[in-house]
Amino acid sequence: MTSTFQFLFLFLLIFTVMTQIWLATRHISHVTVNRSVVPNAFKSIIKSKDHQKAADYTVAKSKLNIIDLLVQGAFLYLLTIGGLINWLNNYIFDLGLNSLASGSLVIISVMVLSSLIDLPANLFKIFNIDEKFGFNRMSLKVFIFDGIKQLLLSIIIGIPILFASLWIIGNLGELWWLWLWVFISAFNFAMLSLYPLYIAPLFNKFEPLSDINLKTKIEKLLLRCGFKSSGLFVMNGSLRSNHGNAYFTGFGKSKRIVFFDTLLEKLTPNEIEAVLAHELGHFHHEHVKKRIALMFLISFAGLYILGLLKESVWFYEGLGVNNLNDANAILLFLLVSPLFVFFIRPIIAYYSRKNEFEADAYACKFSKSTDLKQSLIKLYRDNASTLTPDPLHSSFYDSHPPALMRINAIDKV
Repeated sequence: MTSTFQFLFLFLLIFTVMTQIWLATRHISHVTVNRSVVPNAFKSIIKSKDHQKAADYTVAKSKLNIIDLLVQGAFLYLLTIGGLINWLNNYIFDLGLNSLASGSLVIISVMVLSSLIDLPANLFKIFNIDEKFGFNRMSLKVFIFDGIKQLLLSIIIGIPILFASLWIIGNLGELWWLWLWVFISAFNFAMLSLYPLYIAPLFNKFEPLSDINLKTKIEKLLLRCGFKSSGLFVMNGSLRSNHGNAYFTGFGKSKRIVFFDTLLEKLTPNEIEAVLAHELGHFHHEHVKKRIALMFLISFAGLYILGLLKESVWFYEGLGVNNLNDANAILLFLLVSPLFVFFIRPIIAYYSRKNEFEADAYACKFSKSTDLKQSLIKLYRDNASTLTPDPLHSSFYDSHPPALMRINAIDKV
């Protein structure tokens, strides 16, 4: 069983990485071929130079992604079959700490190494690609301070959660996976309310919407839709990027509507209303609740499977790890499970796109469809999102429908 599972792991690792690279090269080729001609539906707003900029931006990010895929694949091999997790276990467990502290330190070490592996690509993306295409507004100082804040949050929140999780696994009997699911679900549910109030403000400023006319317009829309929020806020997204966006955050009484300041600079009040109506459509159709329920269901299934694997010697040895302990069980499961679910991504993307179509249809009932189309086209233009993605690549990676498909759907409402 050990050799069979090891063969399956290596096959999936190589096949998944090569498939992702193939999809990326298809995407690059398709975008490049369509670089010179703006699709007819967008010619009135998007100029040829903007279309070409979006194509070049997409290609640059995709090329970086190919390199990152190879690095991540090699790193996963090094951690498992390559023996790095074994080495970490041998070194850390020889320090004389108790099993809870030792196990936590192994997981933390892998997380730190993973962050360091990701760092060069993140730096190149922000300070080379985004800088070149005029999107980056982040200084190196802000980047460093963001990293420090994330590290402190990981220490304050992440380490206690990790300790508690390992304690549950080691002390609550055969149904530990069920109790761990309850614990993690409760934590995630709490974070839905706490994040917008206490964590998000550590990274950005959130100020009440000061434009009285826009605020009045939005409040009327909320009244028509029967939606209540805890406030309308503007976030200083321009601190880091020129990209514009708007989103809902929070849960229950902490529910709030947030606009990037860059979005307010680029859209008219009617277009902002249409964008907000789209977001309200997600709440009307209970997409947010359904996604939360799906997240809890997936975590339940995942922990149940982990419960079956934790005592299986072939699971550890097939991944090149000799030490059978709780920390390694969690670590290996988190590392390799993405390989086993990669090929169902189109199903997840299809479900997400269906939600977007439903939200667009809802927005057309409470705002003008022309305003919704204009806002979407401007966002595609200003965010340099390609109008001509490769269909197969898009079906794996894009949670939103391709631009032309989305505009055509709005026309049919």
